[in-house]
Amino acid sequence: MSGLGNKEIMSKNIRFYMEKFDKDRNQVCKDLGFKYTTFADWVNGNKYPRIDKIEMLANYFGIQKSDLIEDKCENEKSSKLPQLNSRDERSIKKKLESVLNDLMPDNALAYYDGDEPMSDEDKELLRISLENTMRLAKQMAKQKFTPKKFKK
Repeated sequence: MSGLGNKEIMSKNIRFYMEKFDKDRNQVCKDLGFKYTTFADWVNGNKYPRIDKIEMLANYFGIQKSDLIEDKCENEKSSKLPQLNSRDERSIKKKLESVLNDLMPDNALAYYDGDEPMSDEDKELLRISLENTMRLAKQMAKQKFTPKKFKK
């Protein structure tokens, strides 16, 4: 769980959906009949709305109530990871081949519990898992270490 409190999470989520649906405070208040100062307190994280108001907001944005009250920012961030280029793909392929070479029958990693060899199906599942993990790690590294002036 995040270090943010409930009011802060709610505030962050309301602001996220307002931006996503291009709504400003005045428009939301007008459309839902909220007092501006009350809504401003929610948006600023000073107060927490009652459940009926949370439901009204969720219906307004066409989302679940949980989308407003739970910290889901990590999910939003993961959908915005940078794309991999051909150089990244070659790097992943090279590293994956290196790791997979360790899975050949004469190597220790090719065995479960030291005495039972891995089946070809298990090796393929492991290869897929490793490749996906390497792709995600590469995307996260690109996001973290690419200077802002080079980001699109």
